Formats: sequence, C-alpha cells, structure tokens
Amino acid sequence: MARPNMREKIIDAALKVLIEKGFNGAGVQDITDAAGVPKGSFYNHFESKEALGAEIVDRYGRNNPRRAALSDTSLPPLRRLRAHFERLNESFASESFGRGCLLGNFSAELAGQSQMIRERLAHLYVSWSTDIATVIAEAQADGSISTKTPAADLAAFLLDAYEGALLRARVEKSGRAFDRFMAVAFTQILV
Repeated sequence: MARPNMREKIIDAALKVLIEKGFNGAGVQDITDAAGVPKGSFYNHFESKEALGAEIVDRYGRNNPRRAALSDTSLPPLRRLRAHFERLNESFASESFGRGCLLGNFSAELAGQSQMIRERLAHLYVSWSTDIATVIAEAQADGSISTKTPAADLAAFLLDAYEGALLRARVEKSGRAFDRFMAVAFTQILV
C-alpha cells in the first residue's frame, strides 16, 4: 500500500482541524501535529495557511459527493434533488449538527478576511448552484417543478436557504431547521 505523501497528509489533517476549530482558531502547529509532520514541512508545501485554506476549498468542491447524487439519472430529477438534500441532512445529523458545512463555516469566518478564499468560495457556490439548477431545469421540463421561477434563481434560493438551515441546526443541535427546509422547499417553493 502506498503511503500518502506529506502534502496530502497535511491537507487531510487540515480539513479535519479547520472544520473542528475554525480557520482562525487553528494554527499551523495544530495542523502539523494532527498530520504528524514537522512544522517546517508545512511551508515546504504551502506558502501560507491562507493558501492551504484555498486549496481545501478547491478540494472540498472537487471531492464532494453531491455531484454524484445530483447526476444520478436513474432517478427522476425531482427525486434526485430531494435525495441530494436528504443525504446532506443525514451527514450533518450523524455528527449531531456539530461541524456544519465547510463552505458555510469559511464563508462566515473568512469572506471579509481573505480575498483568495472568498473567490474560491464564490466559485464553489456558483458550481453547486449550477449543478442544482441543471436538475431543476430537467424537473421543469418534465413538469414536476413549476416554471414560474427560472431554474437558476430557484437553485440559488435553495442553496441559500439550505446553508441558513444548516447554521440554525448547529445552534439548536437539532434537525428541525432541516425538516422545515425540506417541507417548505418541496411542498411550497418548487410546486
């Protein structure tokens, strides 16, 4: 079995540490300790913690299983959309709503602090919205979602509402915000 390279070990450890402690609450030493590598190794692979944060946002976007759920054409589009949000809800509920979403966490913490990370987050939100809009457009074409609102607007709204529900679920340590999101989105907004 191949050993993971040091850069990958740092990225994997940083993802866990940054979700747990937040970007500003974690230092490079926390990350290298979690990775089990010397602190000097960090700077051999990353110019700064900000550069690592930007890499993590990119990686989070590329490796997120949401793309697979939304592109599962064995399901009708509306069912795919519902399954997408249900899977997300399940993953956050399994962690007792403690960690939240990296996008939401970094957005709240870093949007005004790091232009590099803000731009990466903005790109990821556009990509995610586009994925959702594609499925909504398919559902509009088959008549299962209303055409009163453009697919892109519905997608952006759903993503915004979902991220807000996730924040509230973290505060309440409860799935009630997700339940409301699902009920309103799928019985009021998309009809």
